[in-house]
Amino acid sequence: MEEIRIPRSSWILVCDGAKAQILCNEGEAKRLDLKEVEDFTLPQAPARDLGTDRPGRVYQSHGSARSATEETDWHERNEIDFLSDIADLLDKVIQVRAVKNLIVVAPPKALGILRERLSPATREIVTAEIDKDLAHLPARDIAAHLSA
Repeated sequence: MEEIRIPRSSWILVCDGAKAQILCNEGEAKRLDLKEVEDFTLPQAPARDLGTDRPGRVYQSHGSARSATEETDWHERNEIDFLSDIADLLDKVIQVRAVKNLIVVAPPKALGILRERLSPATREIVTAEIDKDLAHLPARDIAAHLSA
């Protein structure tokens, strides 16, 4: 991983498809002291509770033939919705708090979803993107990973 400079008062968004933390560096660039600003978790319901139990059916326009449609991955749909909500919330909070630097830490798939959904103003202040899944770690361990 290339060296990333995280100045004082920078915000760090650490997320995956089900958990997100917004942290603020209250320390120095070389000595991170990450404090939690917000924490969000998506409750994970079993797939049987998220959608229908059978795939839909499609009838042909002529004749009596039918076929099944592809089943929706409800967990993936929930993750996309969760990351979209995080992007919307981040856009609003960053405008109110006048954040100057934002570092995004997420797995590659989540980074792609966030890139599409962040507003141009928020994308402008993103100074680094790190493709790692650190969302399950506490702030001190995230600081250790980012300092390494």
